[in-house]
Amino acid sequence: MKPLHYKYNRLQQLRGFCYAARTGSITRAAEQLMLSQPSVSLQIKALERELKTKLFERHGSKITLTPEGKILWEQSWPLVEGIETLPGRFAARCAGLESGRLDIAAGESTILYILPKYIEKFMRAYPGIEVKLHNVTGRDGMTMLRNGEAEVIVGSMIDVPHDIDYRPSLSFDPMLIVSLDHPLAKKKHVSMKDIAKHPFILPPRRLTTWRVIELVFQQHQLTFEVSLEAGGWEIIKKYVGLGLGISIVTSICLTGAEPLAVIPMREFFPQRTYGVVLRKGQRLSPAAQRFVELFKQTDADRPAR
Repeated sequence: MKPLHYKYNRLQQLRGFCYAARTGSITRAAEQLMLSQPSVSLQIKALERELKTKLFERHGSKITLTPEGKILWEQSWPLVEGIETLPGRFAARCAGLESGRLDIAAGESTILYILPKYIEKFMRAYPGIEVKLHNVTGRDGMTMLRNGEAEVIVGSMIDVPHDIDYRPSLSFDPMLIVSLDHPLAKKKHVSMKDIAKHPFILPPRRLTTWRVIELVFQQHQLTFEVSLEAGGWEIIKKYVGLGLGISIVTSICLTGAEPLAVIPMREFFPQRTYGVVLRKGQRLSPAAQRFVELFKQTDADRPAR
């Protein structure tokens, strides 16, 4: 009879294989599993050796599944996912989280760039909970929170009202974005006077970004011109890329693949914090309580940025 640790090793090998298949990269799989790249490579090689087949085609740092690899993926991922979500599903049964609804209010940028990994993790752990994301501005989100239409807001706050509990846990650096052929793209050091000479593309005036930029320019006794007002950072990045203006964005909305010149502005502009917003004294439903805990727990595992 084979020793018990053999089955444990098999699970580890399948986890390494499945994460590599999902991400298309052994390096990214290792990062998500919090293992070294050689460890994941050895797990996959051991699996290939035991099954006497090739599971991946390797193209430099990228990998793709072979036909046999696709068959193993289809059979093994439900098992791996079931094991990984077992603690959450067990806790859900114990806490009465088999059904219900969770209403979360957030702005478009938060929904696009911050929430996906948290929502994915929550929904995998608690498939019986219906999650509704309300894409609203900060003011409308506060109204929903106070009226009980949303239990949780995830977003950024500058002024925190007396009846609100803001728990910031993420912070991102301010970045100046300009087109690749813009004069500022070639400067080694960009000052506030430099950027004041060029028109801005900004989100609507009612949003926090405008207020922050106004405050910083006032502190430097400078003024700025807005040539275009547009909703959504993807839209703003597109028009900045066309050379129609410059903008200040937070690093969370930059992938590194944009055809833009990116200049750090932490010397002049404050970091932007994001976190969970609740009403003080609010009694959270089990679903909302678990989401807040998960948000904090997931962020604890997040590498510094």
